Amino acid sequence: MTNAASKFISASARRLNVSETTFSRGGMSVVLALYFYKVVYPKLRVLYQQQSAKGGEEGEGDTHHDRRGKRGVGPTVNREFFIQLKRLIKIIIPGPWSKSAALLYLHTLTLIARTFLSIYVAQLEGRVVKYIVRKDVFRFALMMTKWISIAVPATLVNSMIRFLESHLALTFRSRLVRYSYDLYFKNQCYYRVSNLDGRLENADHCLTEDITAFTSSVAHLYSHITKPLLDTLLITLSLASLARSRGGASLPGPVLGTLVIILTGRILRKVSPKFGSLVAEEAHRKGYLRAIHSRIITNAEEIAFYGGHKVELNILQGAYQSLVKQMGVIFNKRLWYIMLEQFLMKYVWSGAGMVMVSIPLLTSTKNESGESDGGVSDRTQYFTTAKNMLASGADAIERLMTSYKEIVELAGYTARVGNMLEVFEDVQCGRYQRPAVMNNGNKQPERGVGANLILKNGMPVINGIVTESMDGTILIEDVPIVTPNCDVVVPSLTLTVTPGMHLLITGPNGCGKSSLFRILSGLWPVYSGHLQKPITSDMFYIPQRPYMSVGSLRDQVIYPDSLQDTRNKGISDDDLLEILGLVHLRHLVAREGGWDTVQDWKDVLSGGEKQRMGVARLFYHKPRYALLDECTSAVSIDVEGQMYQAAKDHGITLLTITHRPTLWKFHTHLLQFDGEGGWKFDRLDSDKRLNLKDEKQHLESLLTDIPSKMERLKELCSILGEDSLLVEDSAVTDIGSDTALSD
Repeated sequence: MTNAASKFISASARRLNVSETTFSRGGMSVVLALYFYKVVYPKLRVLYQQQSAKGGEEGEGDTHHDRRGKRGVGPTVNREFFIQLKRLIKIIIPGPWSKSAALLYLHTLTLIARTFLSIYVAQLEGRVVKYIVRKDVFRFALMMTKWISIAVPATLVNSMIRFLESHLALTFRSRLVRYSYDLYFKNQCYYRVSNLDGRLENADHCLTEDITAFTSSVAHLYSHITKPLLDTLLITLSLASLARSRGGASLPGPVLGTLVIILTGRILRKVSPKFGSLVAEEAHRKGYLRAIHSRIITNAEEIAFYGGHKVELNILQGAYQSLVKQMGVIFNKRLWYIMLEQFLMKYVWSGAGMVMVSIPLLTSTKNESGESDGGVSDRTQYFTTAKNMLASGADAIERLMTSYKEIVELAGYTARVGNMLEVFEDVQCGRYQRPAVMNNGNKQPERGVGANLILKNGMPVINGIVTESMDGTILIEDVPIVTPNCDVVVPSLTLTVTPGMHLLITGPNGCGKSSLFRILSGLWPVYSGHLQKPITSDMFYIPQRPYMSVGSLRDQVIYPDSLQDTRNKGISDDDLLEILGLVHLRHLVAREGGWDTVQDWKDVLSGGEKQRMGVARLFYHKPRYALLDECTSAVSIDVEGQMYQAAKDHGITLLTITHRPTLWKFHTHLLQFDGEGGWKFDRLDSDKRLNLKDEKQHLESLLTDIPSKMERLKELCSILGEDSLLVEDSAVTDIGSDTALSD
């Protein structure tokens, strides 16, 4: 095959009267041109069309970005990026004398030392080659001794750069995490972000993964930009000085290098994909996948009871495949981009570097006739030194060029962290945004016509007045009950509760009972009207499922106080034991092994024990008001009654949501919601109400059996062939039927 090809090339070259080399090069050029036209060009065209289509999809998908709290298109290197980055840098580097700044100074000095070491090593290598060419064994040995000696500080500096970069990233992360945690746990922000605002879907991912990625990227990018800048500046000066020492032209080389670098930068920037938006989308999908895992862990028992593992598996696999698809998009875009980047920076720059190194030698005017070897060793020294310096300089410029891609990725992390902090600050100031609600515009909800709400961008404006009561009175004047989705449950509520006025709250599901407690606790805003309530410490809320914290048995009783708070209040373990006695949990101390026993209490305690532990916290804190939301539904009636009576004996005013008639006798007033926005507030006569309820149940039991008896009477009349006055009386039948329907 090879001989046939050679003969064909020779015959064709003779026929065309050209040399075989020229014919071979021409043939290869034609083959490469055809390959580019038939293979490479179509693929580049498809990639360009896909990029254009992707840009159109991103433009159409701005609404989805806004739903996640992003603005417009994906994050890019623009003015907003620099504003957010400047703000975050002020957080991680609070001042010139902070720990972060000190590490940064030390890191900068290490980078400068590394640059000077690189130049010195390049010069030393040139001298080594010079003495090799001269065959000067003594000076060669001396240079090698210096080479080995400089290796120790060089390796130390290299290790220090990595060490300081890691510590700098950790310090940045610690400061930003501390700042973010302070915001997250201030003014119940952790509740408002997930329940009242819809811009952050996965706050936990933003507080962990995104902060880590941002701080690591900032620390790495500082090294990746500062050192190349120093290398480029100092190596350029060293190369110019070296060229002048040879007496050659020193201007053409830098001009050529600058033109090649500028042209490379423009090409790469023109074809660079939007890595910032791609990385931000990847982070969002990672957070969504993590949230699904957390949801499955949290609701594992319910999912197991329903047998819903297939549904959850499909959701989980869908989220994972979405993440894989996004990562595949990033990998594919990086493939052709890195291929072009390597071609320009490795091969084009290498060729330009050879030309730059050769120009001072080819244009040299230095007289080397006096040298023993005709100047060969000096020229070799120059070439070796210049080549090493140029290689270091090219590497520095390459890192600067590729750092743009990392800057764009940093823009994605900066946008997510910056938006997170912005949302935290907004919700603390009562500025909420729920994209699903805002898309409805400024249309007033049907049930909210009488609520006097002012809408702005689809969200109600918070115009209510909240004040603290000096005498402990709860005063509610024209306050609407509005859910986070802007559903108006009660257009206007007005009532007054004074200490000692024990209030029972009833009504169907979704009528606003628990919502009223959220407003009184300050979790939900007051959109209009006036709310006057005691200070937060005078009100204690107990839900149906009490929260069991991480810690000892003692920590469960005193939550949310710490052990030091308990000691400061002068409360001993004996006092805590008396409190457990009030809720019939005194045996827990001996059963669990003492006050300092640490367990997973949400699994160790039964449902009734957890509810009684919640009531024990009530007796520990001794508030003025107790907001009880079905908090004893799993407790026996006799123990429940004893706890309620003990709470009243301790001077605690009860505001209770319950469906148990046995608790009516512990209350003096009744607030009854009808589920349609209406309500009624009046004194509660528990004995009279219990008698009426007994009479109602008795009548229902009598009327319930009427339809079946009438049917039996009809059958008997049909069998006997006789008539009955009751069967002819349709009124009784209608009564029975109506009763059955009402049931």
